[in-house]
Amino acid sequence: MNWVLVVAGAVVGAPLRYLTDRAVQSRHDSVFPWGTFTVNVVGCLVLGLLTGAAAAGAATSHLQLLLGTGLCGALTTYSTFSYETLRLAEGGARGYAAVNVVASVVTGLGAAFAGVALAGAWWT
Repeated sequence: MNWVLVVAGAVVGAPLRYLTDRAVQSRHDSVFPWGTFTVNVVGCLVLGLLTGAAAAGAATSHLQLLLGTGLCGALTTYSTFSYETLRLAEGGARGYAAVNVVASVVTGLGAAFAGVALAGAWWT
């Protein structure tokens, strides 16, 4: 029955990704993919929080399946990040493409580490 938890998380994560992407992107007059950047960073933060909570014994394996695999798996999107970066580079916006790669990796890792640290501080 673990797959039900994954599906339940994905049922929330996928539309949340779409709606967040559209809402964020509509507020920016730029070719930079702010919507995808936002959902990926938020997903990294949530997964970091969940990882920190699990390490502290505060998150069950069921919660990890629901939020980590299901929600974050559907919320974040490496394929769209890759496609949008490629589209930027092919469209002549190579600077934006490079910024997207560097900012996404650095900010995503930072959000994940921050999530782990916040969870560790909360549950210790």
